[in-house]
Amino acid sequence: METSTVGLDLAKSIFQVHAINSAGEAIVRKALRRSQVVPFFTKLPPCLVGMEACGTSHYWARELMKLGHNVQLMPPAYVKPYVKRGKTDANDAEAICEAVTRPTMRFVPVKSPEQQAALALHRTRSLLVKQRTQLVNMMRSLLGEFGIAMPRGLRHALEVARQLTDGSAPDVPKLAERLVTSLARQISAAHEELALLEKELLAWHRSNELSQRLATIPGIGVVAATALAASVTDPERFRSGRQFAASLGLTPLQKSSGGKEKQGRISKMGDRYLRQLLVVGMTSLVRRARTAPGSVDPRITAMLQRRPARVVTVAAANRAARVAWVIMTRGETYRKPLAAVV
Repeated sequence: METSTVGLDLAKSIFQVHAINSAGEAIVRKALRRSQVVPFFTKLPPCLVGMEACGTSHYWARELMKLGHNVQLMPPAYVKPYVKRGKTDANDAEAICEAVTRPTMRFVPVKSPEQQAALALHRTRSLLVKQRTQLVNMMRSLLGEFGIAMPRGLRHALEVARQLTDGSAPDVPKLAERLVTSLARQISAAHEELALLEKELLAWHRSNELSQRLATIPGIGVVAATALAASVTDPERFRSGRQFAASLGLTPLQKSSGGKEKQGRISKMGDRYLRQLLVVGMTSLVRRARTAPGSVDPRITAMLQRRPARVVTVAAANRAARVAWVIMTRGETYRKPLAAVV
């Protein structure tokens, strides 16, 4: 009997395969080296192939789809319940093979190389922001040990870094001077590289029609809009905006039993980076609502009178995710609430 379903456990060098026929009988259990994966699937007739969604899964999915296979990616958390006893590569591949056939399984859309490139730009930018923050904090702490208080804020830190790289050394020992100057050069280099990355991000935003429409949402800037456009491949797979917000972990956890319904904190599941961008963007709206209430959605101003600021921020991020889903699925742009139209 021909192979009907294959579970492929991905790795760096050794890949584990578990294949079954239409009767559910295991017919292949073997390990493949990286160079053997494509030739192995080339010999197989078109079949269903399941893989866990990870960093390299989108590449392998595209390669196997070129061979005519139906490839489905699944969140690892949804595959774990099908693992029997000990965790081994063989057991993982068997669990993947079983999970991919479940009618209620949720799948991850395969991203294109262009989308992955845009997300790589985001990941690189995020890493450089963290490194720049670490360098600034290190320089501040070193100067503080010698009684030199560096003002808070990135603008002041970059000014101090510029002065140090120009030769304006503080009154510290020579060894400390060399160390602080080295940190200052690294801060300046990271800041310059970030400026180049943000120019590339802006160019990608201007070339992407969906990203431009998403940027019309208040609190959603170029960074969040490009991240949403590159991450969400198939928004139609969500039945509603609430499902999309839930996939980002912005909806409350349900704790219901015995007919009693309770809601806890937000689940914080799904894409942490997208959730972070939405929350940061809505934080700016909440701050603006306090200083210029007429410039933001009146619902945010009204909610601030009843709830703490952080609760309002997360609620606004939830609403922004739902609006983003509508924009992505209907091809529209943001429209102000009727009560907010002047």
